[in-house]
Order: sequence, then structure tokens, then C-alpha cells
Amino acid sequence: MATLLNADVIKQIEDAFAPMKESVHVMYFGQKDNCMYCADTQQLIEEVVDISDKLSLDIYDLDADADVAEKFNVDKAPGIVIAGKDGDTVSDFGIRYAGIPSGHEFTSLIQDILLVSGRDSGLTQETRDFLKELTEPVLLQVFVTPT
Repeated sequence: MATLLNADVIKQIEDAFAPMKESVHVMYFGQKDNCMYCADTQQLIEEVVDISDKLSLDIYDLDADADVAEKFNVDKAPGIVIAGKDGDTVSDFGIRYAGIPSGHEFTSLIQDILLVSGRDSGLTQETRDFLKELTEPVLLQVFVTPT
């Protein structure tokens, strides 16, 4: 099977991942039927995870592993969760991808992996204080379209 990432891209990702501090756990959710991009997305995620020993991967079927999908609020395939991992403990930071992270979204995927590895959102103290005052859960979704 041909790889999706060529040697130049792999080298760029290796360089980007070099300063990773903590382990990152990726959870991939696919489906066997009616999922045009599941196979490509799974292959892409597997290739990315293979680049660094600080990355680990679990592969789930959205239907067969519905309990895990529900726990991590994944309801679309292909779906990706980017989480922290400390020993056996998975820390969910709420980062999700629905669909294949290609084009500019691939860069976002790499940046999110680095963000989770650093365990710091980069938010200002003022923003952190504001967020602490929230009394109800907030769902923030970012939608992108290919251009």
C-alpha cells in the first residue's frame, strides 16, 4: 500500500514533533460501511502516529465501540480524538476532528498534537479567569470547507 505522507513531509513532521514534552494519545473512530474517507483517515493517522514514540493510537469502530464513542462524544466517522496520556490515564482536552484532516486541517492536527503534548493551552491568565467563571458547559465547534 502506498503511503500518504512522502519523505519530505515526514521529515517536517519529525522536526515539528522534536520538542514534544508529554505523550499524546490519538483515538480514531471509523465505520465499515458508508464512510468514504475512513480508510484514508485511518492510514493518515497511523502514519502520523508512527513518526513519534510520544504518540499512541487506539482504533475503534463507531458502531461496535459505541460505548467508547459516547464516552468521548464522537458521533461521526471518521472521527479523531486528540488526548493527553500519562501512564494509563487518558486526559481528554475536548479536541475532536470529524472528517479527514487534509489540506490546512492537517496543519491544525499537527499543531493540536503539539498543544496537547505541552499541556498548556497558551491562553492568557485573563482568559483563563473568564473561563473559570462559566457556569454551564459550552460547545465550541469550528467548521471548515475546502477552498
